[in-house]
Amino acid sequence: MIRIEHLKKQYPNITPLKDVSVEIHDGDVISVIGPSGTGKSTLLRCINQLEKPTAGKIWLDDIEITDRNCDMNKVRQKMGMVFQNFNLFGHKTVIENIMLAPMDLLGVPKQEAYNTGMKLLRMVGLAEKALNYPDELSGGQKQRIAIARTLAMNPDVILLDEPTSALDPTMVGEVQTVIRDLAKTGKTMMIVTHEMNFARAISNRVFYMDEGGLYEDGSPEQIFDNPKRENTRRFVRRLKVLELNIESRDYDFIGMAGEIEVWCGKNQIPPKLSNRVQLIFEETMQILMPLLEVPHVQADCEYSEQGERAEWIFRYAGPRMDLTQTDDDLGLTVLKGIAQSIDFDWKESEPLPNILHVKMKI
Repeated sequence: MIRIEHLKKQYPNITPLKDVSVEIHDGDVISVIGPSGTGKSTLLRCINQLEKPTAGKIWLDDIEITDRNCDMNKVRQKMGMVFQNFNLFGHKTVIENIMLAPMDLLGVPKQEAYNTGMKLLRMVGLAEKALNYPDELSGGQKQRIAIARTLAMNPDVILLDEPTSALDPTMVGEVQTVIRDLAKTGKTMMIVTHEMNFARAISNRVFYMDEGGLYEDGSPEQIFDNPKRENTRRFVRRLKVLELNIESRDYDFIGMAGEIEVWCGKNQIPPKLSNRVQLIFEETMQILMPLLEVPHVQADCEYSEQGERAEWIFRYAGPRMDLTQTDDDLGLTVLKGIAQSIDFDWKESEPLPNILHVKMKI
């Protein structure tokens, strides 16, 4: 088991990990996902002590590996790591790459190391490449060799840092197949990946990293189908979000219109849908503003690259005010003409309790 308590990693200009506490159980297969720069690889490198944490503690079973007196060479015999860029020794053959660490670090006899190495090469489908050198292999083959080399130490824990990110798309599948087979062996695994379908298929837990820590931890079904937190939902559904705040009747309408136009262009929203995004904001605000005693509106537009769908979510202060029941029949008719659906929700405990969802026609 790995136990992490209040882990922090700070660099001079950035703090990717502010406060991470979690337990990883024996046999867990965990995919670590999230936007770039949210500390996913840093978390793995801290666990393996390739990066020294700024603060916090990490235990592997009963050993505190963040203790300065800890013998990390012994710990790393239980913990293997697969990197993005393979890190194979170019001057040694494939089988020599696999045999080296067991012989040097574990004292395994040469013949035993060779037999184990060939067994692992057969497992990853590359026994015929045993006498080749790394520069004679494809990227996918190199990564499979790197996985076999890690397994040669028979680690209890395997950390994989974006193992397919440096590969040509045609080679990703062969590496994923090996990792899928490895996940069935009962070893504890953590995999940083941007491949969402792969993460869903291989894991029993998913860590979503954001805002300097472990933002959400759950089963693949929870994280991908029913995320509990907003940033997770936006990430797994590949949502691009524009956030606008209006706190005055004299808000800069023209400036916001320009901001919407720039956002649509930046996210390559199709022109027809982009026009509806603009019109729905204009029509909704024209209906809503005269009804509010104290203008306080948060308007979020969400655009999904999957299916090219867009939706405005308007949250506003004040007593219950269902815009679908407004007396502004003309404005509502215009709005319904360009919207796919309009739904109102009331959440009394929220700071902005009125919530209007306006989905756009494709």
